Amino acid sequence: MEGRRLSADEGLELYQCRDLGFLGAMACCVKQKKSENEVYFNRNVHIEPTNVCVHHCRFCSYSCRAGEQNSWEKSIEEVVDEARRYQHSDITEIHIVGGVHPDRNLHYYSSMLQAIRTVLPYVHIKAFSAVELDYMFEKACIEASEGLETLKLAGLQSIPGGGAEIFDEAIRNEICPEKTASQRWLDIHCIAHRIGILSNATMLYGHIERYEHRIEHMMRLRKLQDQTGGFNAFIPLKYKSGSNLMSSQLREATAIEDMKNYAVSRIFLDNIPHIKAYMPMIGMDMAQLSLAFGADDIDGPFEYTTKIYPKSRKPVITTTDITEMIRDAGYQPVERDSMYRKILSDTD
Repeated sequence: MEGRRLSADEGLELYQCRDLGFLGAMACCVKQKKSENEVYFNRNVHIEPTNVCVHHCRFCSYSCRAGEQNSWEKSIEEVVDEARRYQHSDITEIHIVGGVHPDRNLHYYSSMLQAIRTVLPYVHIKAFSAVELDYMFEKACIEASEGLETLKLAGLQSIPGGGAEIFDEAIRNEICPEKTASQRWLDIHCIAHRIGILSNATMLYGHIERYEHRIEHMMRLRKLQDQTGGFNAFIPLKYKSGSNLMSSQLREATAIEDMKNYAVSRIFLDNIPHIKAYMPMIGMDMAQLSLAFGADDIDGPFEYTTKIYPKSRKPVITTTDITEMIRDAGYQPVERDSMYRKILSDTD
């Protein structure tokens, strides 16, 4: 904990450490320097326009082909109706992601953003993973910079971190062979950062990757962050077994492995300000535990509007639930906006 940057070999040594308590203490020391005793949350809802997808990712339990049972394809009008439900609520962010639909293009999604902006003019719009964006731009035969500028004018304010999976191309060829290449994912985020669209970063872990693949993944994120400073948060995403092509081969990572991954992420990613424990994926109990291993953000949402991960047993999470959970873990809850600016509220 000398304040110097860790090498890849040192990051690998952290993963190989068997003393989980030691890793947690180190991660909390780093967290304390970055966010003191505060843990962030925000009020957001997810809108998922479609789960129809051109890709065949082997870890995915979400996507469908057009017309398949359980598939959905919401029109712009249906998406706007969904957004309109929150006109008189206190949400601060709409999070829009979905499948990479074969027939929907940049114009369609630009029109969607414009329509959402008319009914929720003051709500931050975070939308479209780099994988979705890549397909839009390719379909429109335009450069990523032009496409991002078009979406920005339509209302896009930040982009989520999905689609990164694991950057090692040999692993990607096994788990998501058709998906946007790792360097293209990084390039899209780089361009977004340079035109003022900030983003998050993710890493899918607990499948067939090894520790060295995780470290290499984080090294590349750290390098891009050095160049642009555009990542708000890093989000470890746990491989979830169930109804996907890898389910029969793999068990999910243990809670010990989950906490180790949070800790190493917090220690190694010295230039990314926040580590997010994504509560819709891991549930409230694991999110609370992650706060002792370096996480300082739990996101939300307050209604489990995402269908990507299994729902919590408690379908609605209230402000009281969130703040009590954070305080019970020994931290100070702080409501934030999408740029991690503090919101003055009755949680103070």
